Amino acid sequence: MATHGSLTKAGKVRGQTPKVEGRKRVGTNSSIQNKDNYRKRILLNRYPGQNKPGQRRRRK
Repeated sequence: MATHGSLTKAGKVRGQTPKVEGRKRVGTNSSIQNKDNYRKRILLNRYPGQNKPGQRRRRK
């Protein structure tokens, strides 16, 4: 089985790339998210998904 290039050059580009620290991600508060979902689903009667007019399903 032939290799594509020599194994001594493996990881060359990744080794040359400078290390960049990832930014800290802050999640949303679960109670705020639940309140927003309640408002959308129950009070505004919105359906999950993309809500295309021909594909809506009735809720019971």
